Amino acid sequence: MLNAMKPRCPWAGDDPLMIAYHDEEWGTPVWDDRVHFEFLVLESSQAGLSWRTILHKREGYRRAFADFDPEVVARFDEARIEALLRDPGIVRNRAKVNATVKNARAFLAVQRELGSFSEFFWSFAGGKAIVNAWTELRQVPAVTPEAEAASRAMRQRGFSFVGPTVVYSHMQACGLVNDHLVTCYRHRKVQRQRRRQRGGTPGR
Repeated sequence: MLNAMKPRCPWAGDDPLMIAYHDEEWGTPVWDDRVHFEFLVLESSQAGLSWRTILHKREGYRRAFADFDPEVVARFDEARIEALLRDPGIVRNRAKVNATVKNARAFLAVQRELGSFSEFFWSFAGGKAIVNAWTELRQVPAVTPEAEAASRAMRQRGFSFVGPTVVYSHMQACGLVNDHLVTCYRHRKVQRQRRRQRGGTPGR
């Protein structure tokens, strides 16, 4: 059961899904390519919307996009895309759906060339989490030089809907940067998780 009394980042609010996401995922270092693809799908779909909206459609996205399997999504044809545009479980935006299929293909190209999307993405953080020490939510940036560099590199490789703000959100979500406030109980906890997980196998 979630402990409502724990000190958290204010953005978690009182929505149970948002609290669970904050407590169990956001900021936890991710080295698994499949999880990175999931966040790439979700973050690029969020553009112009709230994360809460996307989080409440997450299971719809999971069903629509083959449990976030980039190899399957990369093979989606026009008929499949048209079907997705009738699916109320996702954001029915043609440009975003097309981008997801395009991004799956670009994602696989990175894996073929470099062996792992995770290693490619983490390279923009120097291979280890960037630890910040924010005391107020207004201090947390929307974009950083690292995100701008990753965004440029991804767009050059054919990714879409990966502007610096979207990319920085992905970095925050997947623990390349620890942007939990220092007053949040997760700030110190994700650092311990980082040390445990780095020994795992990238790109599983």
